[in-house]
Amino acid sequence: MFTYEVSPVFILMEEVLLKKMQSIVGWSEDEGDGIFCPGGSMSNLYSILLARYHFYPKVKTSGMRALPQLAIFTSEHSHYSVKKSAAALGLGSDNVVTVRCDERGKMIPAELSSAILTAQEKGLVPFYVSATAGTTVYGAVDPLEAIADVCSAHSLWMHVDAAWGGGLLMSARHRMKLQGIQRACSVTWNPHKLMGVPLQCSAFLVRKRGLLKECNGSGADYLFQQDKPYDVSYDTGDKSIQCGRHVDAFKLWLMWKAKGSQGFGAQVNKCLENAEYLYDLLQRRPGFQLVFQDKPEHCNVCFWYTPPSVCCLPHGPDRDKRLHQVAPQIKARMMEKGSVMIGYQPLGAKVNFFRCVLSNPATQHEDIDFLLDEIVKLGHDL
Repeated sequence: MFTYEVSPVFILMEEVLLKKMQSIVGWSEDEGDGIFCPGGSMSNLYSILLARYHFYPKVKTSGMRALPQLAIFTSEHSHYSVKKSAAALGLGSDNVVTVRCDERGKMIPAELSSAILTAQEKGLVPFYVSATAGTTVYGAVDPLEAIADVCSAHSLWMHVDAAWGGGLLMSARHRMKLQGIQRACSVTWNPHKLMGVPLQCSAFLVRKRGLLKECNGSGADYLFQQDKPYDVSYDTGDKSIQCGRHVDAFKLWLMWKAKGSQGFGAQVNKCLENAEYLYDLLQRRPGFQLVFQDKPEHCNVCFWYTPPSVCCLPHGPDRDKRLHQVAPQIKARMMEKGSVMIGYQPLGAKVNFFRCVLSNPATQHEDIDFLLDEIVKLGHDL
């Protein structure tokens, strides 16, 4: 996918999908642009690339000498691709300021405001904030409206990394969790996550129409001739860092035709219902403890399993050391047996805990029951 003449049907499919997704985000018909990217990390990189060009267009021709020392802001629970993108674009990962979150994993807007002022005092120039809608570990959604207010007050580019949480927009029951996303300058949304589209399928949406072409276009006249017998705006290859692109849009188009928006909404609702079912089980079942007591906001449910030999220990460093070893050992036994497999990780001062992500709508309550039974069976003797 780079010119209309090479793949006319797929070019039109991509355009229709992008307009539909922009509308769902909450942008009007006369604004918005986008492109499908090879994953959320690349979509996030596009957002920083465009934000930098928006404020400092000379960087395209003059390079880094056209820039002051820029600062990027993102939550301490955000995806690692923000720092990786800053490194790749020459901005430096040290200039990515991580903003403190509350106990639920949400960025604290007051801390963002404070971090911006501190960066300015150090001589840095803030230009970009990445809010997260669906963090990797907790599934937390940052307070987008409040973050939008901060960005507006300081004239900063607001990006929303909704790679994981974007699918919530398909549910009438859950889309209000992303209230404020319509105020973003750009959005990452991965249908290959919550919506179940096969890898890879990531959409990068930008509110300012034409900015993708201005930032990335090279105008190669051997490919993007301006005197073609059709509307050359359909030659979307010049909006991309790539030239030829995989036809990722087709998978989403076909699935959307099959399921419909209501089907996607029902699928999302089922995933969150399963997460709530697991949450309810964990509250009642001995030997299990939730990482935080609040009802899950997304499909992520985080918990510890405490074997009998650890349960009896007094709280303190020795108990934490023993508990830290439990999840990795159970995970190893899961893989050796081949029965189930879920992730684990530590986070901050919290020792290793299980992170169960219920993103498959085919999962039934008996599968979730089996998961907890299997954890007990594999870990009771540790």
